[in-house]
Amino acid sequence: MKLWGIDLGGTKIECAVLDAELNIVIRKRLPTEANKGYQHILSQIQNLVEEVTAELKERPERIGFATPGVLEPETQTMKNCNTVCMNGQPMHFDLQNILGVPVKLANDANCFALAETLMGAGKIYPNAKVVFGVIMGTGVGGGLVVNGEIIEGRHGLGGEWGHNILEQDGTDCYCGKKGCVEKVISGPALEDFYAAKTGHRLKLSDILQLHHTAVDEYATATVERLLENYGRAISILVNIIDPDLIVIGGGVGNIDMLYSEGYERIKKYVFNNGKLTTPVCKPLLGDSAGVYGAALLWHRSLAWSDTLSEKQ
Repeated sequence: MKLWGIDLGGTKIECAVLDAELNIVIRKRLPTEANKGYQHILSQIQNLVEEVTAELKERPERIGFATPGVLEPETQTMKNCNTVCMNGQPMHFDLQNILGVPVKLANDANCFALAETLMGAGKIYPNAKVVFGVIMGTGVGGGLVVNGEIIEGRHGLGGEWGHNILEQDGTDCYCGKKGCVEKVISGPALEDFYAAKTGHRLKLSDILQLHHTAVDEYATATVERLLENYGRAISILVNIIDPDLIVIGGGVGNIDMLYSEGYERIKKYVFNNGKLTTPVCKPLLGDSAGVYGAALLWHRSLAWSDTLSEKQ
C-alpha cells in the first residue's frame, strides 16, 4: 500500500505519494485558486488526484490532508483557516464524498511535526519520543508528536503555541486576543516593530543585516525583541511538555542566532536552574514537510497492514 498525502496551501495544492519505505514515488502540484471559493478548491483537489492516479495507473486507497486550519471535533467543520472560505465547511465529509476513499485531516503544523519526526530531524535523534515542531514565519504555530502520533487534543488545538499571550497590552491579533506569540515574533510582527520605531519598512532579512553591521540601534532592538521573546515562548513549551526534540520551521526559523543566543534565552526562563539539554534544530525536509506529513497520517495503517501480511 502506498501513502498518499495532499498539502492544501494558500497558493498551491500539492500531492505526494510515498512507498512502503517512505521513498517518494511522485509529486505534483496545482494552483489552489482559493479566490474562486470552497467548491473550486474541492474541484482542484479532485483534478489533482485524478492526474496523479493517471500517471501512477493506480488509485489511492486512502489520503491524508495537511490543512491550513483544524477540523472541529464536535461539529466536524473547519476552523482557524487562513484560507477563510474553508472555515465552517464539512471538509472531511466532502473530501471523502468526492474522492470515494477514507481521508484524514490534520493541521499543517502537525503534519510538519510528524514528517520531521519520522523522516527528518527525528532520524538524527531516534530516541526522541516527544517532538514539538514549531512554525515561525508569516504566522506562528506548532505541532506535537508523541510516539509517532500527532496529539490533536480535545478541541483540535494541540500544539497551538502561537496564540498564547506574550504581551498583555500588545498588538491586536485576529484571534481576538492581544500580544499573542504570533503578534510578537512572526516575520511581519518584527517588521512592524521596526517600522513603528523608524518610520521605515524593511524586510526582516535587511533588518538582520543592519543589526550585524551594528549601524542601526532599532535593528538591534528588533533582534533583541525576537531573541528575548523567543526564549520566553519556547521555555513555556519546555516547562509544560519537556519534549525530547524541538524542530523550528518557517522563514524566521532560518535565523542562526535562534540556535545560539536564542538557546541561551530559553535556558534563562526554563524552570530547571538554567540547565537545558533539549536539542533545538532546523528541519531537514524544508517545504516538503507538510505534504509528507499528510501522507504519514496513514503510516500506522501501513505498518498494521504489513504486519497482517506477514502473519498470513
